[in-house]
Parts: sequence; structure tokens; C-alpha cells
Amino acid sequence: MICHNASSNLRLQSGIAPLNYYAKKGVRVGMGLDEAGINDDRDMLQEMRLVLKLHREPGMDNLVPAAAQVFQMATENGAHTTRFAKEVGTLEPGKAADIVLMDWQHLAYPYLDDTIPVLEAVLHRSRTHGIHTVMCNGEVILKDRQFTRVDKDALLEELAESMRAPLTPDELRRRELAKEVFPYVKKVYDGWFDPKSCESFYSPNCRCPAC
Repeated sequence: MICHNASSNLRLQSGIAPLNYYAKKGVRVGMGLDEAGINDDRDMLQEMRLVLKLHREPGMDNLVPAAAQVFQMATENGAHTTRFAKEVGTLEPGKAADIVLMDWQHLAYPYLDDTIPVLEAVLHRSRTHGIHTVMCNGEVILKDRQFTRVDKDALLEELAESMRAPLTPDELRRRELAKEVFPYVKKVYDGWFDPKSCESFYSPNCRCPAC
């Protein structure tokens, strides 16, 4: 979504980034995951699918994201958003061996045409349960779908047990304080976003004549 600032006549990006517009301008775009407090499902495969499909536009000749472009956003370009770009992001000598292995049967069964590029299959079909092995900097941390350094079930049970404990007086006070402060925080942002000043950056993908 692009917002128009009437006072300064600027077009400000808000919400969904205009990926296709950036691509036409040659802008390098990276992607990553939000922290768990915002999105409980930290699934990069799901996020790549979302990016791939969210930016489709009607029309046969419109520029739309390709699977390879989205994959690069999540790997090489994502690394460029950090200070580790020279160490991670691509598989090449001198960089950390960060590797994810997937079961081919998981991608290709029951049928996958021989002409379908592997990356297309990965982005459209792969799910986290199809990941077989994960290496970080050459160390295998997931093997045969089992973590090698931690006992996942025991760790989750320890977490669940700690969360079942009653809230402390300080925690209860902070909860009440959040309710008291919220109206003032809301007032600070009052008028910050005007829906009437925004319009969709992409044409709606529909058959309605009014669109």
C-alpha cells in the first residue's frame, strides 16, 4: 500500500512493500521473519510463498516475482540486511555452510513434471515437516528431523511448566499499568494513519468491470 502525504506531496510506503516497483527500479530487496511475539509461526517457507503470491498482478505481461527472485530475497539479499553478508547468504568457499536438506519425495510426490524448476517446487510445495537435515556453519543441528543439541520435547515441557506458575505481584502490576498507559499511547498515534489518503499500489486481481 502507498500512502500520499498531502502536505508534502510525498508517496510514503505503508503496509505491503511495492516489490514489483522496486524490482523495476533495480532495488535490492531482502526479506526475513518477524520475532515470535508478532508471528508465532516462524516459517520462512510460508513467508516465501506469501511474497511470491501476494505481488501477482492481473495481465499477461506484468512483471511479477519469480521463485528464484523470492528465494534470493530470503537468502543472499536477506544476508545483506545484516553485518554478516560476507559470511552467510550463499553457498561458496569461505562462507558459513548453512544448508537445509529436504526430502525430494516431499516435493515431487505424487507427481512433478520434469520441466518444473526445483526452486518452483520448493517455494510452492515445501513445508517445514519435509525438512530432513539442517546445518549451521557446517554443524548438523537437525538430523533425520531430530535436533542434535537439545531435547525439544523436554525443553517445551520445561517452558510449559515455567509458564504455568502464577504471575508475580510485579508482573500483575505491569499488566495493569499497560492498561492505564494504553489510552495515552493511542492518543500519540491519533491521526498518524489516514485511510482516505491511501490507495492500493497494485491493481486488484479480479474480473469486476469496476476494477
